[in-house]
Amino acid sequence: MKVAFTGASGMLGYDIKNIFTDVELVPLTRRDLDITSLDKSVTAIREAKPDYLIHAAAHTDVDGSELDPDKAYLVNGIGARNITIACEEIKCPIIYISSDYVFDGTKEGSYNEWDKPNPINTYGLSKLLGEQFVTMLTNRFYIARTSWLFGRNGKNFVDTIIKLLAGRDEIDVVNDQFGSPTYTYDLAMKLREIIGRGYGIYHITNSSHCSWHEFAVEIANIKGINKKINPATSDKFKRPARRPSFSVLGNTMLKLEGIKELRHWKEALKDYLSQ
Repeated sequence: MKVAFTGASGMLGYDIKNIFTDVELVPLTRRDLDITSLDKSVTAIREAKPDYLIHAAAHTDVDGSELDPDKAYLVNGIGARNITIACEEIKCPIIYISSDYVFDGTKEGSYNEWDKPNPINTYGLSKLLGEQFVTMLTNRFYIARTSWLFGRNGKNFVDTIIKLLAGRDEIDVVNDQFGSPTYTYDLAMKLREIIGRGYGIYHITNSSHCSWHEFAVEIANIKGINKKINPATSDKFKRPARRPSFSVLGNTMLKLEGIKELRHWKEALKDYLSQ
């Protein structure tokens, strides 16, 4: 089996290389493939001839998307359209990596795969646009929504908190936004498991949830950093993009498919920091 994947130089791409060792991998970086060009996308994927393609490349700057929405729509929306068209031409299923930010965060309880999306920021809207293109242009698709990613080979909240605590005596962290931190290594493992199973939308996150403040405190505890981490409301941080207050994803489809749930986010975090 041959699996191609975009975003090969990113966090998830790094762990796909570590996990998908039983298949022939075709890593596609920005140098190899300009996803914003339909012609280049079709040519590259036609030449690669993969059996599956994981579309992990994305514009992930949430605040930057608010300031430059066209870039977000181009990369996350049109890019997904181009990759889907290219995959459909050779009858190749696509696995599109999406986000918890397609939801508005107002539901009482976790979001299931069939809940109606309602993004409240441009980034979330651009990812939803990508989902819509995927579902309109092919019936050979997996949409994998995930959240609060951390891992090697990319900027993430865990590394940011460690750096901030190294240079300050205390920091303020938001305590009124909740989600499920997800280790890209664990996400890659589940992507390998769902390939070949039934098509559709899957929520894939580490188990349980927390606030950004609780996440930061756990990072400090594991690292043995004795600094003050103050809880703060979102109002204290003036940022261009609104964030959903509760974007926890229920991994319902994994359960229905008989796939074991991912480990607790604290266990995954400890594993990441130990390495």
